[in-house]
Amino acid sequence: MVLIPFLNWLSLKLFGAAAPYWVAWTIGEAILMAVVCLVLMLSVAAVILADRKIWAAVHLRRGPNVVGAFGLLQTIADALKFLFKEPIIPSGANKVLFLIAPLITSTLALAAWAVMPVGAGVVFSNINVGILYIFAISSLGVYGVIVAGWASNSKYAFLSALRAAAQMVSYEVSIGFVMITVLLFAGTLNLSGIVHAQEHWWFAFTMLFPMFVIFFISSLAETQRPPFDLLEAESELVAGFMVEYSATPFLLFFLGEYLNVMLLCCLMTVLFLGGWLPVWGLSFIPGPIWFLLKASFLFFMMAMVKAIVPRYRYDQLMRLGWKVFLPLSLLWVALTAAWVVFGPHGGA
Repeated sequence: MVLIPFLNWLSLKLFGAAAPYWVAWTIGEAILMAVVCLVLMLSVAAVILADRKIWAAVHLRRGPNVVGAFGLLQTIADALKFLFKEPIIPSGANKVLFLIAPLITSTLALAAWAVMPVGAGVVFSNINVGILYIFAISSLGVYGVIVAGWASNSKYAFLSALRAAAQMVSYEVSIGFVMITVLLFAGTLNLSGIVHAQEHWWFAFTMLFPMFVIFFISSLAETQRPPFDLLEAESELVAGFMVEYSATPFLLFFLGEYLNVMLLCCLMTVLFLGGWLPVWGLSFIPGPIWFLLKASFLFFMMAMVKAIVPRYRYDQLMRLGWKVFLPLSLLWVALTAAWVVFGPHGGA
């Protein structure tokens, strides 16, 4: 929509007539999507480098420091290496599904960003059911994992895919109930509306701090981040459902994983930290900068957990999800609903 006037002007200069609306709209949306995808991929490169640097600092190491100044180009070099390597497909694998699986994972991870607002009005698609859209897209991500494990024709990859599917489904339940507590306070499914609701109901949202903790830990399990990286426990399943993948297909899985990590950091920022709203009244700082700072802090916490918390056993992981997080999130939904209905603003 933003580029339509410019495209019409360009069409007048080149062809002497304005382009049809549907042509200008299609070209404009394609350009915006390409720009957003490029920004997201460069952000993934920066996040991977930050993850490695933080992990190295905790271990009193230097981390990547060879390619580029201070190792800033290391992730780009790794990506180019994967792009130029030859993909190796196992002879017993289902070749079509084997190659489709990483495309499913990376495409869904990119599609979820369409409704994520990073500032007031700075969103690709500001739909009224944005939170449901993200929840639906993230739920479909499990298919890429299952297809990859089955198509590889490897018992280790298949067992890891089943493990990952059970883990992702288990913690999606808790994440769903946590979202309901936020929606009860905000009164809207629109992500921008949830941010604006925190301008007036900030005290109510502080009551959701236990849900923020549950969401943060569930996000680690949902994205298979340590200490919940049981699908690639080296002593049991070598390298998880990706063990047979190499070159670009492996890179697409890696891209999808970090896109999902970034998405959940941004979603936590929107749901609990006020999105782009300023902190301490520092409104002279642009909203997108605030959003980036808050999301970066959450990723820093995820990176620290990766560096200092030991891996859980699988039975401990499932017990935490079903016997602790699920009952607690259900209880908080009931308490939140009671506060909204019978509290000081009940029925308003």
